[in-house]
Amino acid sequence: MKVDYIALSIPVFFILIGVELIIAYIQKRELYRFNDAITNISLGIGQQVIGLFMKTALFFGYLFLFTHYRYFTIPATWLNWCILFIGVDFFYYWFHRLSHEVNAMWAAHIVHHQSEEYNLSVALRQSWFQSAFSWVFYLPLAIAGFDPIMFLTISSFNTLYQFWIHTRAINRMGFLEWFMNTPSHHRVHHGSNKKYLDKNHAGTLIIWDRMFGTFQEEEEEPDYGITKPLESWNPFWANWHY
Repeated sequence: MKVDYIALSIPVFFILIGVELIIAYIQKRELYRFNDAITNISLGIGQQVIGLFMKTALFFGYLFLFTHYRYFTIPATWLNWCILFIGVDFFYYWFHRLSHEVNAMWAAHIVHHQSEEYNLSVALRQSWFQSAFSWVFYLPLAIAGFDPIMFLTISSFNTLYQFWIHTRAINRMGFLEWFMNTPSHHRVHHGSNKKYLDKNHAGTLIIWDRMFGTFQEEEEEPDYGITKPLESWNPFWANWHY
């Protein structure tokens, strides 16, 4: 049975946003702007609605290749779940990296980077059209023979992991930063400073950035947003302006 783990997690997202607001109040820090947060949430709602159609295309495209063209039938053992996790994260890295390097893909992905704030609501700020092409990167896993339900489960949790790293409330995380993507690493990714541009594309594992030369340590606090600010709270314009 196909379960939409991301949709089920939406109440948890808002609970964690509430917790972050409480932390900001206690620490006397301004982590949110109301108009920015509303735009982020509006973009997230739009992505979920339009994404229903995109996810269907992804599922049936993956299922078609798995059914007719797979090389192996890979059983759902714990080892194969681990291999699939690494595979999904690897292909996510390349999808994410190329979304910054290929102009047509950046035209969609730019939506996620427009906010000049950095908080958990920014994780909800997603392009309405990015999933129209992102699914293509994962098709080798279907041909290899990984079951579609296994793939959807792992890819959902890869996305869910990335929610909590959109925060300034958590500082460095010690040895975990050698191999995991963390808030510090992802703050760099959202920085518009020249040395931070197009760095730290990881989903869950930062090892891909270290291996392929796109890693950057967080030094000074990043300037968040894009190099040419959007200057609009309109979610429709956010998706089309570029």
